[in-house]
Amino acid sequence: MPRGAHRPSAAGYRHAAARATFPFLLFLVLAAPTVAIAATYVVVDLGTTPPGISAVVRGLNDSGEAVGGSITFGMGHRGFVVTPTSLEMIDGLAGSDYTIAFGINRLSQIVGSSNTGTSVRAFRWTRQQGAEDLGTLGGDNSAVAFAINSPGQVVGYSSGPQGTRAVLWGVGGGITNLGTLPGGRGSRALAISDSGRVVGVSGTQSGDRGFRWTTAAGLQDLGTLPGDTESEAVSINNTGDAVGSSTNSSGARAVVWPAGGTIQSLGTLPGGSHSRARGINDVGMIVGSSGSTVGTRAFLWTPSGGLRDLNNLIPQPSTFVLVGALAINNSGTILAIGRDATLDPHDEHEAHELPIRVFLLVP
Repeated sequence: MPRGAHRPSAAGYRHAAARATFPFLLFLVLAAPTVAIAATYVVVDLGTTPPGISAVVRGLNDSGEAVGGSITFGMGHRGFVVTPTSLEMIDGLAGSDYTIAFGINRLSQIVGSSNTGTSVRAFRWTRQQGAEDLGTLGGDNSAVAFAINSPGQVVGYSSGPQGTRAVLWGVGGGITNLGTLPGGRGSRALAISDSGRVVGVSGTQSGDRGFRWTTAAGLQDLGTLPGDTESEAVSINNTGDAVGSSTNSSGARAVVWPAGGTIQSLGTLPGGSHSRARGINDVGMIVGSSGSTVGTRAFLWTPSGGLRDLNNLIPQPSTFVLVGALAINNSGTILAIGRDATLDPHDEHEAHELPIRVFLLVP
């Protein structure tokens, strides 16, 4: 088995259908993934989402496992974990007709949410024990989990009559309300480092702001670029650097908040009017999406190379265009999405009817 591919135990099979084919990977031949040698990356084609099929891909761990969710014919919307050679479906909580996986850690523990018929509930899943309900804050009835770190701490939000609050679930149980920034009516925790530093977004009196939370300092406003009104922090590495976007009336800009430093704009690709950072690894490599003269493109940012179009780092000509990079792990592997190169670039505004292709870019 390649690195990152696991065979579920007997207990795991009770909670996840073994290696089932589903629409997200309708055109994927698991035994023989499409691989091309790139100038900078080996490109592994994980498959295509057919038109009209709801599919989402999110988290990536250091073993190259990616998670998400997709409609499975006759079985509703289910979570999945996928590698270049294997696919495993995740049922989620009992009675769920809609499950999606958002995060995965180095131990292949997975978190996400399941619609149980009465409410949306956050879960943590392992191959040994299946899915467990993480619970909510007192008085709430819904929750979603977005990320899990290596020790097993989980972050997301709990929701109820009093609004939505960013929360932290402990390894051995228990849930902590991370609160909101002053004047905020809601917050969501989106990522967590191995040391327990959390980032996310909170409402304030002047709009949404990215935040960083630590046990010692609590919730801190990360601020915006000068002249901007809102921001969002979506990823944090183990040195404490966070990434996301800062927004004004003209659009969003990808940004990084260095640990102990001030916010920095990553800019856009040539001709672009917007950009968003989605992921950062421990050496400071950042990925996301940016507008350009030829449409929305996936980017890689490094301190030495600046912002680069990932399409220029793979073999050309290509049958596809990379339009977004969602995550990067500590091996430098990138989880990216794209579309067929023959599609009109003016139709790539995340329209649900367009086929989306999913790739791993391996250095």
